[in-house]
Amino acid sequence: MNYWFTADHHFDHKMVIEYANRPFKTQEGKPDVELMNETMISNHNEVVAPNDHVYFLGDLGLTTTPERIYDYIKRMNGVKFWVPGNHDMTLRKSGRLMMLFEWCRDITEIQIPDPTLPSKHKRQSIVLCHYAMRVWNKSHHGSWQLYGHSHGSLKDDPHIRQIDVGVDCWDYFPAAYDEIKLEMAKKDWQPVDHHRARENGTI
Repeated sequence: MNYWFTADHHFDHKMVIEYANRPFKTQEGKPDVELMNETMISNHNEVVAPNDHVYFLGDLGLTTTPERIYDYIKRMNGVKFWVPGNHDMTLRKSGRLMMLFEWCRDITEIQIPDPTLPSKHKRQSIVLCHYAMRVWNKSHHGSWQLYGHSHGSLKDDPHIRQIDVGVDCWDYFPAAYDEIKLEMAKKDWQPVDHHRARENGTI
């Protein structure tokens, strides 16, 4: 079983094609929403197996209906989890759509099993939120933070263990745990506040 993270699909949202400079256009150069929708669903199913875990970090759709989003999400592989975004307020009121997800939380901390980690617990702590954060629980002790919302426009900080997992940053595919791990390994973490590790404990 693999773990995947994704965000900011904006299904049915024509304006996001211009706003986020997405390549989905007709031969006449006009935004092609159907091409965008079908490409993202196809890309997702190309890499995600039915039993893989997939974390959706918000903004499933815009200018659309819960019924249409239900049809899109139902077609996508994986055991699904949802961290809603600012454009999901109406969608999260749909009980039928909610049934496609194991849970729906505004912000959460998960633990991903990883036998390669040096810690005795062999689990990677990850804080999930639609929005980027500066600090979070255990951010000084190896925890990651994954977010969406910014469509790649927020400059990546090489000193903070966080990454934008929105589709605009991953060629309209979900991001695999192992891919994210490789990117995190390139970062030179530095603290941004007073919390720090000590030889005789932590604060």
